[in-house]
Amino acid sequence: MAVLHELYHGETVRAHRFRYGLLAFDIAAVLFVIASSFIMRSIWIEALDMVVAALMLGDFAARLSLERRRAKFLSRPGTWLDLVVIVSFAAPLAGEGLGFLRVLRTLRLLRTYHLLAQLRRDWRLFRQHEEVVVAAINLAVFLFVMTGLIYETQHRSNPDIRNYADALYFTVATLTTTGFGDITLQGTGGRLLSVAVMIFGVTLFLRLAQVMFRPSKVRHPCATCGLALHDADAVHCKHCGATVKIETEGDS
Repeated sequence: MAVLHELYHGETVRAHRFRYGLLAFDIAAVLFVIASSFIMRSIWIEALDMVVAALMLGDFAARLSLERRRAKFLSRPGTWLDLVVIVSFAAPLAGEGLGFLRVLRTLRLLRTYHLLAQLRRDWRLFRQHEEVVVAAINLAVFLFVMTGLIYETQHRSNPDIRNYADALYFTVATLTTTGFGDITLQGTGGRLLSVAVMIFGVTLFLRLAQVMFRPSKVRHPCATCGLALHDADAVHCKHCGATVKIETEGDS
């Protein structure tokens, strides 16, 4: 138990490597989901599903065993997110009837947020560009979740969407309002999904893209009160009123 506590909550080099290893595993699971969409379902893919589910279950059980207030832990949305993702990988045990649960695998990428605090501590570059990095993570998560939702709801009935690449192409074309029209979602459910992507997705996509390429805040600690984030054109600190001298490139 002491070893588990160190790995999950400690500040040793081994603990940091372990938690970054968990992040690498999450990314590998996401890549496996994408890669498997290009291959016909087979016994070995379902076997890999079971291996991934077992590893995720082991991680979940370890975190649960370390919790002192387990009732509170089990009431968190993130806990239920982990559980439904584990079930989605184990779904083949119940046959194709639960195949629709595979869309929940896309939510695994949301666990990336758990490491933001650690990245903030470990990497100066991350602290300096946190707003941009977080916006990029948000955009990647949103794209992946929407692509997975479109793929899982369409690939069995829509000949235009055969893999994740097709679904990603449709998602990006819709979010950027390009709309070539060569791929459309079928059925009433598909049309409603398209409407949801257009109404909610385009607004979010544009907002995140703006933050990535033109951050609304810059990191410049105030010498008087320590407030770190300021508007790019700020002259005075909003917290204490002191003059802040933010470096700018100026006019060319």
